[in-house]
Amino acid sequence: MATIWFCLVAVMVAIYVLLDGFDLGAGAIHLLVARTPEERRQVIASIGPVWDGNEVWLLAAGGTLYFAFPALYASGFSGFYLPLMIVLWLLILRGTSVEFRNHVQSPVWIPLWDFVFCLSSLLLCVFFGAALGNVVRGVPLDASGYFFEPLWTNFRLSDQTGILDWYTILVGVTALLALVMHGGLWVQFKTAGAVSERGGKIAGITWWGVLALSGILTAVTFTVQPQVVANFKTWPIGFILPLLAVAGLAGVPFELRRKKQLNAFFASCVYLLGMLTSVVFGVYPMVLPARDATFALTVQNAKAPDYGLKIGLIWWVIGMALASIYFVHVYRSFAGKVPVQSDSESHGD
Repeated sequence: MATIWFCLVAVMVAIYVLLDGFDLGAGAIHLLVARTPEERRQVIASIGPVWDGNEVWLLAAGGTLYFAFPALYASGFSGFYLPLMIVLWLLILRGTSVEFRNHVQSPVWIPLWDFVFCLSSLLLCVFFGAALGNVVRGVPLDASGYFFEPLWTNFRLSDQTGILDWYTILVGVTALLALVMHGGLWVQFKTAGAVSERGGKIAGITWWGVLALSGILTAVTFTVQPQVVANFKTWPIGFILPLLAVAGLAGVPFELRRKKQLNAFFASCVYLLGMLTSVVFGVYPMVLPARDATFALTVQNAKAPDYGLKIGLIWWVIGMALASIYFVHVYRSFAGKVPVQSDSESHGD
């Protein structure tokens, strides 16, 4: 039962990355692909009906984590308090920038919020990547089950690590490039004209960085976290997951050359899904690795009682079915290219 919930949490996190990842990436390249007020409005319109709904998956994953693995929730949220506050403020600023930019027609107001939208999206990509890097690398858990990490220490992989070190920064930069590619492909698919062309061009350029850093990061991760090596040796079938990532990454330029914009975006989704599931497979059965493996939180010592997990599974299925129906409806209603709309028209509406 604990393993089932481990997989369910992983699925919800993966869905969040696939969905909110493209609008984070679109935000990060907002000022690069859009050079006029109308073009900037077009980029925002490409994520407008779905960006806040996509973040629901982050809240749902957090709630599921709290229910299924309360020890992990307590330990992780106390140890990662500082970066969680940073992420919270970045999410607030990002949402505020989208909602506030059209409230005042001013040569200062709209560019200010466009800059905040771009910067907060970019930093969220990096911090989410660094958070994943912390989980893979391990945190300084002790016998009490709690820990605290400063924002940085000496940037080395020692027993007293910081949120940011050379490894987590590498993961953060890789995540940024991957989501920029993902967002560029989305912008290309959902917009038209010059904005669409620039989105595809940025995705194509970023692809090379993703290719290089994915290979480097994979090799480094095998040395940083021994559990990853052990799991792939024990269950060789797990190599299907990184091969899935390779196939997805290879599919991006292939579909771009064929002018298949939606297929290129789906290939990016496959790449992200393959990378995330490889990480999940690699760290299992740990839910929060420790620098000293003796104190790691696993699916067994961090889980809630089995009876609660069994009852909760019923309600989880019902809740996810309703959420899935809603998201299918929203994305079907949002099909096709977004229309070009000026800021003055949007403000008038």
